[in-house]
Amino acid sequence: MIRKLHSVLGLIASLLLIVLTISAAILSIDPTLERLDSTIPADGHISVAQLADRVATHFPNVEQTQRRPSGSIIVYYSKDGQMGVDRVDPFTGQSMGPYVPSATSRWVKNLHRSFLLATPGRAAAGISSVVMLLLSISGVLLLVKRQGGWKHLWQAPLGKLSQRWHVQVSRVVVIGLLLSALTGAYMSAITFEFISDGMDVEADFPTEMATGSAAAIITFPALLATDLNDFRELIYPFPDSPADTYSLATAQGDAYIDQVTGTILSYQAHNGLRRAYEFIYQLHTGEGLWWLALLLGLCAISVPLISTTGAIIWWQRRGSVPKITDNSKPQSADTIILVGSENGSTWGFANTLHKALRELGWRVHMAPMNQLANKYSSAQRLFIITSTYGDGDPPSSANHFLKRLAHFKVDPKLRVAVLGFGDRQFPQFCQFAKDVDAALLDRGWQKLLALQTIDRQSTQEFSRWGETVGKALGIELTLLHTPKLPKTHAFELVDRVDYGEQVQAPTSVLRFKGVTSQSRTGFKRLFGNGLPYFEAGDLVGIVPPGSDMPRYYSLASGSKNGVLEICVRKHTDGLCSRFLHELPQGGRIDAFIQSNPHFRPGLGSKPVILIGAGTGIGPLAGFIRNNTGRHPMYLYWGGRDPQSDFLYEPELAEYLADHRLTGLKTAFSRVKEGAHVQDRIVLDGEQVRSLIEGDAQILVCGGRAMAANVRQAIDEVLAPLNITVQMLKVQGRYREDVF
Repeated sequence: MIRKLHSVLGLIASLLLIVLTISAAILSIDPTLERLDSTIPADGHISVAQLADRVATHFPNVEQTQRRPSGSIIVYYSKDGQMGVDRVDPFTGQSMGPYVPSATSRWVKNLHRSFLLATPGRAAAGISSVVMLLLSISGVLLLVKRQGGWKHLWQAPLGKLSQRWHVQVSRVVVIGLLLSALTGAYMSAITFEFISDGMDVEADFPTEMATGSAAAIITFPALLATDLNDFRELIYPFPDSPADTYSLATAQGDAYIDQVTGTILSYQAHNGLRRAYEFIYQLHTGEGLWWLALLLGLCAISVPLISTTGAIIWWQRRGSVPKITDNSKPQSADTIILVGSENGSTWGFANTLHKALRELGWRVHMAPMNQLANKYSSAQRLFIITSTYGDGDPPSSANHFLKRLAHFKVDPKLRVAVLGFGDRQFPQFCQFAKDVDAALLDRGWQKLLALQTIDRQSTQEFSRWGETVGKALGIELTLLHTPKLPKTHAFELVDRVDYGEQVQAPTSVLRFKGVTSQSRTGFKRLFGNGLPYFEAGDLVGIVPPGSDMPRYYSLASGSKNGVLEICVRKHTDGLCSRFLHELPQGGRIDAFIQSNPHFRPGLGSKPVILIGAGTGIGPLAGFIRNNTGRHPMYLYWGGRDPQSDFLYEPELAEYLADHRLTGLKTAFSRVKEGAHVQDRIVLDGEQVRSLIEGDAQILVCGGRAMAANVRQAIDEVLAPLNITVQMLKVQGRYREDVF
């Protein structure tokens, strides 16, 4: 178990850990460089009052003075209406030159903290720290077991070269990696406010202050009593504001100081959480402990070697047989389930089928497709459940299946059903399942069912497939697969715009804000709006009351827009749509974000053609809203009546005016000489052809029937160019989000 955990975590996280540790090794040099360039007086030699007095001599408009962990003194000041930041000599107060942090160091730090991916990257970095911690602990346990106990831990390791290198290097650096991983996980937990850093405990702002003229700062008792080496930050009062105070931060606590008397008006000592945070932060970054930073950097730089040798060891030991509960032997089973999966999700659906058939009293054997036997003595039916990897390729657990199938002797009593999982966004949707089905047909296998496919792991489609299977077998088969849902967030309805009542198609544009506490969550700290990260075109999964199954809606906004926005039509029998339409202002939903990166405008300035109908306009409107580069963007959209359900009409007018939207063509079906969006495309065929010749991308969003009609219309328009929709899909220039 420990070995499996160690191997899986290492393989999954190896690339992230390599990036994380190499960037850490680079950053570990900074504390040493800063220390070499800093002047640190002995304790008791300089007070903060002396420093402030010297600084004031050379910087009359100083606003803030800081002491960095390395000991460098930084002054923020204004001069001739311009802000400046200088390093100063604490003995003289004179400038040592502008303080200009390294852009390269800042970039590497951002890479280390978030992989350059903002909040998702910070989460990934935090998870990577936890993974490194688990790898270090499990690695020690495995090493102790391998070496025969703790007392033999440092004996020369045995095994192949890769194993020896893996052990030798790991046991030298494991303490450093444990320290880095533990402190990194703690820092990530602080970032997302899973635990407190004690920063929320602050000194009370004073309500009563002395009156009179401000005293010379060199006379302030509070600053005279503060040693420079305990100093963190001094913020000066606003000029000519007698009601303002000095704000002092030290290693022991924070205080407000009267500018007239120089005495402390209020003080808050750092609590245990704050002291723990500062100590662990110092351990993790090495700031103020340059020697520790170098040691941790040396440990970190070993991770690429450890990861490489670990991957080699795993490859040498890897096995392809998953452990399945209550699995019958292949030759005694009456039902066989073979699974093709790349990342494990298909196994969940297969296991639901396995469990349902076992509950009927059947003897069921489930295995990877690569373990197809030469024959099955007792089997009467075979289910093949498989996904497709990449551009029509088999997943890893099925990459040898077709070769093994060629040697299988067809059994006339064994009937087969193939179920494919995929994503219709990809041009080779469920291609491997189709290849398997064709190969079975060529070899004369008896069919239990025709090939069926499931888009985006739809549990509803899977349940319907189960009903079809049950009818074919003469049994009642209920397949209720409930995948584990991601963690949900609370969102509050803040605005709605209603359409469509007059044409019996009530539709609403709903805008939600993130629900956060007054203490500001980690997301709010980073985004300023309490929202998790998402982009227009991503999906939001909403779990309505009374149901465990989420309903997915395409997002019409990105988190940077400050709201979560969806466009929802009310369906009479729609549990979630009715819930959303009846939600009052201030009402809340529980939801999670599902990334949908395949349905987005391409980067660059190439034209984009957006096509939709009804609520399909949601993500398309989001793409237009965020087209701040004013790249060519054309919208074709179909509704029922412009007087009732012209969704986003005022916004589209605004986007046309400011050129985020280049052209708008609408079609309404409930007016005189009504038309649908595909009709408008055919009428505009010449322009559409011209745009596609100019490398335009097409994004289609709406119902399946509409999408099929649009594909047919585009094929008709492109016929003179000998180009088809399928060809555009292969090029990544035609993408759909259909429901």
